[in-house]
Amino acid sequence: MSRSSPRRLGSVLPALLEKLGLSVGIRNHQLLDRWGEIVGPKIAEVTSAERLTDGKLWISVSHPAWRTELTFIKQELIDKVNDTFGEKIVSDIIFR
Repeated sequence: MSRSSPRRLGSVLPALLEKLGLSVGIRNHQLLDRWGEIVGPKIAEVTSAERLTDGKLWISVSHPAWRTELTFIKQELIDKVNDTFGEKIVSDIIFR
C-alpha cells in the first residue's frame, strides 16, 4: 500500500467540499453573513439578506422608499457581491 505525503488541510479542503457538494451551500451562507460588510453600514441598516437561490439574492427592505432607491443601484450591488467572491454567484436581486 502506498502512502502519499501529508498535505495541509487548507490545500485539500476546497476540493473536498466541492466533491461532497457542500461548497455552494457554504458560499451562500458566507454571502448572507457578509451582506452588511459588502454593501456598507447605510444599506445594511435598512436591509437583510434572506436567501440565495438559483443566482437570485432575496433581500428584505425595511421601507418602500429604500426599495425604490435600491432598484436604481441593483447592478452595482450585484457587481459588489460577485467581485467580493471572485465569481458570478448573483445574477439578480429581488427586493421585498
